[in-house]
Amino acid sequence: MLRLRLAAAAWCSAPRRPLSVSPRRLAAGSALKTPKGTRDHPPAQVALRDRLVGTVVACFKRHGAAAIDTPVLELRETLMGKYGDNSKLIYELQDQGGELLALRYDLTVPFARYLAMNKITNIKRYHIAKVYRRDNPATTRGRYREFYQCDFDIAGQFDPMLPDAECVKIVHEILSDLQLGDFLIKVNDRRILNGVLAVCGIPESKFITTCSTIDKLDKVPWEYVKNEMVGEKGLSPEAADRIGEYVQLHGGLDLIEQLLQDPKLSQNKLAKEGLGDMKLLFEYLTLFGITGKISFDLSLARGLDYYTGVIFEAVLLQQENDHVEDLVSVGSVAGGGRYDGLVGMFDPKGRKVPCVGVSIGIERIFSILEQRVKASGEKVRTTETQVLVATPQKHLLSARLKLISELWDARIKAEMLYKKDPTLLKQLQYCEDMGIPLAAIIGEQELSDGVVKLRDVATREEVDIPREGLADEIRRRLEP
Repeated sequence: MLRLRLAAAAWCSAPRRPLSVSPRRLAAGSALKTPKGTRDHPPAQVALRDRLVGTVVACFKRHGAAAIDTPVLELRETLMGKYGDNSKLIYELQDQGGELLALRYDLTVPFARYLAMNKITNIKRYHIAKVYRRDNPATTRGRYREFYQCDFDIAGQFDPMLPDAECVKIVHEILSDLQLGDFLIKVNDRRILNGVLAVCGIPESKFITTCSTIDKLDKVPWEYVKNEMVGEKGLSPEAADRIGEYVQLHGGLDLIEQLLQDPKLSQNKLAKEGLGDMKLLFEYLTLFGITGKISFDLSLARGLDYYTGVIFEAVLLQQENDHVEDLVSVGSVAGGGRYDGLVGMFDPKGRKVPCVGVSIGIERIFSILEQRVKASGEKVRTTETQVLVATPQKHLLSARLKLISELWDARIKAEMLYKKDPTLLKQLQYCEDMGIPLAAIIGEQELSDGVVKLRDVATREEVDIPREGLADEIRRRLEP
C-alpha cells in the first residue's frame, strides 16, 4: 500500500507532457508546397514510373544481377572527396548522436563502402533508390534535388573489357526497349584523357578539375570551355589549344587506330593502355552488333574523382515525334564507367576490388515518357484491378461481399463500390473511368441460378459463368 501511495505521489508531481499539440496554421497568403527541387507523384505518375522501372529491372535481371539496399544516410567522411567539383552538392546534416552524416549523393560510393565493409570481392548487383543533390534544380529538364537512380554494377577480377562491354550493352538494351527515339552512347577512357592532359603539359594536380571543365563540351562551345580552363583553372592558352585538338575528336575504331599512331600519345603509358582497352571494347561491341550506336568521344570526361578507366554516357538525339521535339534538351539519360580504386579507399588494408557499372537516368527518362503520354492523350491505369463486383438491384450488399471475398481468396484483384445500393450505371462507369476490364454482376436471378454474369467492359458483351469457375475464367481472359 505504501509503495502504491509513493508511486501515485510521484505521478502527481511529475511534469506533464501535453496530450495534444495544435498544428501551426499556415501564414496568411502562403501556399502549401514541396521543397524546391522535389515533387509529389500522383497515382498516374507512379504507375508510369513503375512501368519504366519494371523495364529497367527486367533487363538487370536478364543479365544475372541481384538486388541490394543501403541506408539513405552515410557518414560524411564516406562521401567527401569522391565527386570532384560536385562534392559541394552533397547534403550535409547537423551532428546528431555524435556522427557527422550526409545524404547519399549516388549509389556507387555506398556500394563500394558496402563491398569493403563486408569483404565482398565478387558480385553483380542492381540497386534502385533515391539520391539527393543540393543542386540548382532544372525541373523542366528532369533535374531534381531528390530523385531515383537505377544502378547496375559488376565487381570482381575478370578479363579486360568483358564486364565493361556488358554494361554498354545493357544501356543499349534498355534505351531500345523504352523506344525513346534515336540515341548515342559515347565512350572514352579516363586513362586516355589523363594521357592527353599529360602530353599537353598539364600538371597532374589539375587533371580532375580540368576534366570537369572538358565534360561541359556537350553543352557549351569549345570557346567557353577554353575560357574556363584559362580564366578559372589557370591553364595557359597554348595548353588549352593543345587539349582542344584532342577533345574535339570523335569516331570509332578508325580514330582509335589513329591515336595509337599519334607520336605523343603513343609514348604515354596510360594513354596507350586506355587505347588498347578501347580497341578491345569496340571488338566486343561489334560482336554484340551495337557499334552503330557507339561513338568514341574524347570530350567525355564524367567529372567524378573515382573513375579509373572506361567511361560512357548515353544521350538522346533529335526525336522523331513532332510532339516531343523539345525533349532533346533532357540530355544524357545514362552513364557510368570503371572505378577500380574506390573500394580500396574504404578497405583498412587498401585491398582493391575492380568495379564497373552504369546508372540509368530514370527521372530524365520519366520526364520524356510523361510528356509523351500527355501529348498522345493516353490514359495511364493507376490500379491493377481485374474485375469489379457489381449488383444490378438494391439490397444485395451481402451478395457482393461474399463474392468479392471468394475472388480475393482466389487471388483475383477485385474491387467494389463502397455504397450499399449503387446504381449499375455508376458501377459500370467506374470500370470505364479506372480502366477495369471486367465486371462480375450478381443479381437475384444469378443467385438463383448459381452463376455470375461476366461483362467485358470494352465490348459490353456478357456471359453467364458458373460461380465456382469464375476465378478461372477471369484468369483465362486476362492472361497475357
